[in-house]
Amino acid sequence: MYRIWLFILFISNAAQAQLQLAKIFTDDMVLQRNKPVPVWGKYIPGYEIKVSIGRDTKMTVADHDSSWRVVLSPQRANADPQSLVIFTKSDTIVLKNLLIGDLWVCIGQSNMEWPMIKERHFKEEIDHSCQPLMRFFNPVYAGKNIFGTTFTDSVVQFLTQHKFYKGKWQHCDSTTFKTMSAVAYYFGKEIVNNISVPVGLINLSIGGAPLETFIAKDALENSKIFWKKAKGDWLSNNALPVWIRERGLQNIGARQDVATDENGKNHGFKPGFAYAAGIEPLLAMPVKGILCYQGESNAQEAERVNEYAMLSKLMVDDYRVKWNDPKLPFYFVQLSSIDTAKYKGHLWPEFRDEQRKMLQLIEYSGIAVSSDIGARHDVHPTNKKSVGERLSRWALCKTYKKKLLPSGPMPVRAVYRKKRVLIRFRFTGKKLITMYGQLLRGFSLNGKDDAIASIQRRHVEIRFDRKPEYVYYGWKPFSDGNLFNSENLPASTFKIRVK
Repeated sequence: MYRIWLFILFISNAAQAQLQLAKIFTDDMVLQRNKPVPVWGKYIPGYEIKVSIGRDTKMTVADHDSSWRVVLSPQRANADPQSLVIFTKSDTIVLKNLLIGDLWVCIGQSNMEWPMIKERHFKEEIDHSCQPLMRFFNPVYAGKNIFGTTFTDSVVQFLTQHKFYKGKWQHCDSTTFKTMSAVAYYFGKEIVNNISVPVGLINLSIGGAPLETFIAKDALENSKIFWKKAKGDWLSNNALPVWIRERGLQNIGARQDVATDENGKNHGFKPGFAYAAGIEPLLAMPVKGILCYQGESNAQEAERVNEYAMLSKLMVDDYRVKWNDPKLPFYFVQLSSIDTAKYKGHLWPEFRDEQRKMLQLIEYSGIAVSSDIGARHDVHPTNKKSVGERLSRWALCKTYKKKLLPSGPMPVRAVYRKKRVLIRFRFTGKKLITMYGQLLRGFSLNGKDDAIASIQRRHVEIRFDRKPEYVYYGWKPFSDGNLFNSENLPASTFKIRVK
């Protein structure tokens, strides 16, 4: 018996003896510049670990639970490949081809996930795809590309926080960029071209995912408004979008072997799950900012639409606290346009307006308008180039302090004077325009009927015999609005009170 015990102890210590790094650390990664560089993993309790990059070396000792962590000194941006060396008396790990630059975390659903190989400009972009300063961590997640059917055994075994995402860092070339998020690619390319520092893109988006999965469970539980979203079995929780619960039931409802807790079976749509599996493991690592293209799954019921701005604020506020970065940038994409004949997009005007309100509700944020490039009958418009570039304008202007216009026209106020509604905008550039000199479209005084409107340089004018309560723009699921600024950036959908 004593020999058996010694053998078990030997096997256990041997298993622990292997030096391990957190999954985010692989060859080809980008480390955040100008911030302390944390490195962490597992090793034998009480044993020493040293970590070095360049001339900077730090030492620590593994804790009683095998965890260890060192923090290297801040590094300047560096486009020359670096090596990160982690070594003990018996083990050495060398990560090669690392760059020092800016890290952006990408969250959302299928339009953020949408790969370059399906993007409208893919063929012409191949010649420009070798981007030595751009790297991406684009993991596969459990259930990817599996839709209204039951998950197989091979998927179910990965429905845990530690196994859900699986991937490694890659450099960007004509082969690897095919599966990269197209929005993230075009965003990163613009940052590299304008700032000339390496850019790392961590893509945690999940097709069909609601915003709730990217929000920490404790943030939901502690919210006076949204605590119900984290209560009970998520598959029967009426505080969550109907569609995502239906899809969850299709995927895991009949399975009895799915990892479960007090909120039910694990799934990529479960409140807090993507946060626990993807965001939480990154919190020790400084990042430059967050990019988000999400909303389709939260835009099908009025209650979900009306809460979206505050729900987004809850998420961003929590990220800023946990990353210890109160000014962490948050740049997001407004939903595009879609007709209602083949898709339940009836509430998209209200949803786009709710997203517009986020710009004032959430500090250090920016909104990329995409209603002009929607697909009439497809929830996945393929022009992601414009989306990524519009997102990059916010980052270039607000984060990198470049002098450029970050957005298309945003309404400031509407007043009624002398039988005219006058609408004033910001982000007009030199003047307001319509594309190709067309007559101005998209305005309404009741949200239903078109109103004749005209551009008066930086204002829009609507003649009307009596004072209306509101003025609307782009108030159709598939918007026909054609108001732009002098830099060809589109105006946001809006509904504002007339004063």
